[in-house]
Amino acid sequence: MVQTIQAKDIDLRYLIDIFCIQLVEDDQFFPEWQTDLPEITDLDKQLLDKVKAGYLNLLNYPPLLEDGVRMAVLDPILFIGDFYLAPFYVKSEQSLDIAEEDKGVLIKGKIDTLVLRDQFWVMVIESKKAAFSIEEGLAQILAYMLGSPNSDRPIFGAITTGGSFVFIKLVKGKIPNYGLSRVFVTRNPGNELYDVLRILKRLCEIVIGWCEV
Repeated sequence: MVQTIQAKDIDLRYLIDIFCIQLVEDDQFFPEWQTDLPEITDLDKQLLDKVKAGYLNLLNYPPLLEDGVRMAVLDPILFIGDFYLAPFYVKSEQSLDIAEEDKGVLIKGKIDTLVLRDQFWVMVIESKKAAFSIEEGLAQILAYMLGSPNSDRPIFGAITTGGSFVFIKLVKGKIPNYGLSRVFVTRNPGNELYDVLRILKRLCEIVIGWCEV
């Protein structure tokens, strides 16, 4: 009998025990978030400054829930980065199942936002309650990424609370490996959303290059 588990109820220990997933801390495993990042325009920066100001304003009116984060932070960044334009498109609340045949386990869940190109998963983005640490969403997004139909190339993802962002790289295989970027914090001096947008653009450039080969 297959055991069905909701992805939102998955924790990291479960993924380690069932899928043998491993964290790789070597900087060489996930260099994509640091190297060859594209420049962004002055207009992009002006718009991202408004996104930061809007987020900080929302903090004055708690509670800040997922819908507020998406409208104030995530959706504007996707818009500024042209991720609503071809060759990308966005689907919300995409259902996803992954199975571990030997263990008789089926994990079911939904992804908040997908950015896709020709059915290829370019980016998986999870927006969580602002009160939560990004650690709360790590096991959930890894479960989703493990369910990607793509197995020949790395899969990239990101978690945001609106107040913080982290990027993820997953390499599937007999033993799945994943790596993390540093955490980008919206409240920090300056505007770390500039780096968030640059990394999003870089990861998508990489994936488009794969698709054109």
